[in-house]
Amino acid sequence: MNSTRTHFGLLLLRVGVSALMLTHGIPKLINLVTGNLEFGDPIGIGTTASLILAVIGEAICPMLVIVGFKTRWAAIPTIITMGVAAFIVHASDPIGTKEKALLFLVAFLAIALLGAGKYSIDKK
Repeated sequence: MNSTRTHFGLLLLRVGVSALMLTHGIPKLINLVTGNLEFGDPIGIGTTASLILAVIGEAICPMLVIVGFKTRWAAIPTIITMGVAAFIVHASDPIGTKEKALLFLVAFLAIALLGAGKYSIDKK
């Protein structure tokens, strides 16, 4: 895994998928910061705690993945968040509805397995 193309591919995967995830996470982060704590409670821990965990998985950790800081560890909360979205929140929905969460889950699982590559803070 030493080729420049491989490392550029890892960079593209990290930045592309994480940037797309931020389109879901940033609005939740804004809601959290402004005190709008209305959110679902899919695993029974309370709406505020669920929102905080969603912000970690959909905003904070993708930012860490973009810069490549503790990338493998940072991908794990997003994997869990997307697992909850696909298999709990959308459990009874058709595959087309849960497809986006599953795609994010698979992409972040690949990031967790492959790591950040040389174009990252992890490799500096």
